[in-house]
Amino acid sequence: MINTGISFYFSNDMVINEKVIKKAIHNEVKYIFTSLHIPEESSINDPNHIKKILKLCKEGNLNLIVDVGPETLEKLEIKTIEDLQEFGITHVRLDYGFSANEIIRISQKLHVVLNASTITEDQLLEWSRCGADFTKFSACHNYYPKPYTGLSIQRVKEINQQLKSLGFTTMAFVPGNKTLRSPLFQGLPTVEAHRWCKNNVLLNMLELFYEGSNDVVLIGDPELDDISWHHMKNLSLNYVELKADIRTPYEFVRNIIHHDRLDSSQYVIRSQESRTYKMEDFKEIKYPVTERKPGSIFISNHLFLRYCGELEIARISLPKEERVIIIGQIEKSDLKYLPYIKNGLGVKLI
Repeated sequence: MINTGISFYFSNDMVINEKVIKKAIHNEVKYIFTSLHIPEESSINDPNHIKKILKLCKEGNLNLIVDVGPETLEKLEIKTIEDLQEFGITHVRLDYGFSANEIIRISQKLHVVLNASTITEDQLLEWSRCGADFTKFSACHNYYPKPYTGLSIQRVKEINQQLKSLGFTTMAFVPGNKTLRSPLFQGLPTVEAHRWCKNNVLLNMLELFYEGSNDVVLIGDPELDDISWHHMKNLSLNYVELKADIRTPYEFVRNIIHHDRLDSSQYVIRSQESRTYKMEDFKEIKYPVTERKPGSIFISNHLFLRYCGELEIARISLPKEERVIIIGQIEKSDLKYLPYIKNGLGVKLI
């Protein structure tokens, strides 16, 4: 399951923030990130603004990640970090100013989020000695406003695999594609390569999840275009949409979300749902037997015996096969998503 998230910033107008948060709730987003100690947050000292926005997140049942510092307590007029729970904050990102014992204490009440890119072996050992339960910790990578300062996807994966083995939940950012964050307005990615293809939000999120080994994928910038919000909702519901040409007798396959099997094949996407087809649901129409191209959609016919009715989508070119009926083709523009439809992720043909 891909956990999705967005970001908002208190320097934005209250109305804009409320609109973005309501969009997130409507589009099934699970996480939301904000900061209470970035210098550029011009309205961050207004407690009423802060409390109203945090209440909206709480009412929407969002996992609320807040970047905090020691000064946060004064801004929210509370005595301890643990008191942040009152505002619906579930995760606190601690960058500086906290000892190992303080971090462990906080983790007993709130989910602690640490900077994934800068965690050291010495810190891990110290936290362990202090009794850390790393299943209550997350490691969130920075986003990088300045061009050419972001990480590679390979580096993100290396860091995350080590931390996940200890029990950490891993998180990172992709840039938005509508309203970009000031003051540089050049996107807020973790992976530098995503800055230069920010319009393909869905592909960037899939890559960060599968290739970067992130459990939570967040949008760093404060707004997306409408199609990206739509993709975000689908991804939050564990499927993606692929445009496809389907032969008329087999249009019924569009009305199903086809989940790839957990034991994914490197050659084909195998629809779990199609195994429930009955023979009377479709007619075996004989078409010329041809090679299957990447994106070919086909159904096993009666010659495949107990596999009859199984729908598959070719990830790569495959040879001719008389035991299948080629019923359609994924459009060229969407072939780039095929490597990521795996391990239980669903696909809806549109």
